[in-house]
Amino acid sequence: MITLHRSILEGLHHDEPDPESVRCALQRAVELEHSTIPVYLYAYYSLDTSKNAEAARILKSVVVEEMLHMVLAANVLNAIGGRPAIGDPDFIPRFPGHLPGGVEGQVRLHLRPFSRQQLEAFIEVEEPRSPIDYEAHAALVDVPSVTIGEFYMTISNALQRLPVDAFTSPPRNQVGPDLMLGSINVVDRDSAVQAIATIIEQGEGTTTSPEEVDGPDGQNDYAHFYRLSELMKGRRLVKVPDAESRFYSYEFSGDVISLDPSGVYDVPLDPTANTYPVGSAGRRLNDAFNFTYTTLLAQLHDLLNGENDMATFMSSLATMSSLEDQARIMVSGTQSGGVPIGPTFEYQPEDPADR
Repeated sequence: MITLHRSILEGLHHDEPDPESVRCALQRAVELEHSTIPVYLYAYYSLDTSKNAEAARILKSVVVEEMLHMVLAANVLNAIGGRPAIGDPDFIPRFPGHLPGGVEGQVRLHLRPFSRQQLEAFIEVEEPRSPIDYEAHAALVDVPSVTIGEFYMTISNALQRLPVDAFTSPPRNQVGPDLMLGSINVVDRDSAVQAIATIIEQGEGTTTSPEEVDGPDGQNDYAHFYRLSELMKGRRLVKVPDAESRFYSYEFSGDVISLDPSGVYDVPLDPTANTYPVGSAGRRLNDAFNFTYTTLLAQLHDLLNGENDMATFMSSLATMSSLEDQARIMVSGTQSGGVPIGPTFEYQPEDPADR
């Protein structure tokens, strides 16, 4: 279980929260949601999808929802007069490293190929303070800090205590479900609370169920913690009727999820641009990837700061697709002498093709 410094909640507990404190917390939420995406993508890219199709599908589904959570947090931030900051160098996390606001000494996130060790780290990131006991994790030790879920609940409570006029009218810079399935137009307290609840439930589940609210594909799925636990257990989590009541329980007794170790590319651990010599094929491929990644962040910044139109959204989707295409070439080693290359997710504002 990852916990965060309580200092990130400063100003949120007051009877009349400072709107700027709420905006700062929401900016931190946008950063938090993005910070896991590179490590999830690195593991996803390392999978040969012809050999590990289901593991790849699960990881990609989690990434898509992390993107949705970024948008939801930004929608709430925009609704109370903030401006999401996404396109600058400081927004990009450094690996290995902790989550933004994370307590030192806890798990550090690494750029690593898919493995049991990496999967354990992912589960720890998504783990709630008190997960339902589906044999998914050991008992937790209470800690004097806040979980990610508690961080979001504190934001939600603060939003409910803001004055009505703290929410802009008409609604401002919203990326709604007309652009991104599963998103929510935040126009008032109720919709702001709904957006935060969606983030919590899709990551952790509820206190009584591992199921999330509708995901971006319009279908219910398990929350990230339980979805990733399916990969660890190697079996589907299934709903089982309780013979002694009208309720259900859940257990990892469904279909087998097989993992083929030969279907994981041997990409490097925690690479940086300097891992690849200047002038090498690896450096050229990685610089091009980082330029595409930086371009994507700039597009998302524009999308979430007023250019909330179909053209900008579709451009960002095309850039995401290009990012995966480039990564697949890198990990396969087809353009680097048969040596798998891992993308480094670093700030690269200049097109290397112009050098």
